[in-house]
Amino acid sequence: MAEHNELGKEGEKEAIAYLKKNGYEILENNYRFKKAEIDIIALKEELVVVEVKTRSTDYFGNPEEFVTSKKKKLLVKAIDNYIIEKDLDVEVRFDIIAIIKRGYLFEVDHIEDAFLFF
Repeated sequence: MAEHNELGKEGEKEAIAYLKKNGYEILENNYRFKKAEIDIIALKEELVVVEVKTRSTDYFGNPEEFVTSKKKKLLVKAIDNYIIEKDLDVEVRFDIIAIIKRGYLFEVDHIEDAFLFF
């Protein structure tokens, strides 16, 4: 597996641990719908779609800056399908967990309501 893929997997594990520690129930990990993938679907009073971005440096920008408008649209399509599939009636929030791994340490920045759709 490529090094950046391994870093991404480490970041997702770190994000899940962080969310659990903060009272979130993890419902899904790597949920796929067509071309879309949601890193984490969690529950804490509302359904939370979490996009995890992990980098080894912030030299080229903060991790959250790499969530594109295309990715946001795919996340919306995927969570719409999930809600229909599970027959849910819930509010949905979109978060980003931005992680920078420095050596053995992870710097975690949880950005709630990272983007909105109208």
